[in-house]
Amino acid sequence: MVIHVTEQTFDKEVLQSKTPVIIDFWASWCGPCQMMGPVFEDLSKEYTGKLKFVKISTEEQPELAGSFNIKGIPSLSIIHSKEEVNRLVGFMSKDELRKKIDATLVKINAK
Repeated sequence: MVIHVTEQTFDKEVLQSKTPVIIDFWASWCGPCQMMGPVFEDLSKEYTGKLKFVKISTEEQPELAGSFNIKGIPSLSIIHSKEEVNRLVGFMSKDELRKKIDATLVKINAK
């Protein structure tokens, strides 16, 4: 399940999350973002309980995107304990993204 986050829900959904969070920064006009959407949605079902999937529209939430210093989209940011532990920029296939997520979760769980 993917949660759409706003400035009002960011603290609760991201910063206070007990599980790591992956944020998809996207925009409606961005072709690669549109291609990433279904990949992100599919993977969210595979990581239930292990990783929370959220989306932030750079058009509707420019302040949040700015606070992450987002320069290119799609940008995926993995947050754990209120800190960014990995950032992935650009479209990726499902397998490629799964490998990067798994490697990041291994790193998080090793701490």
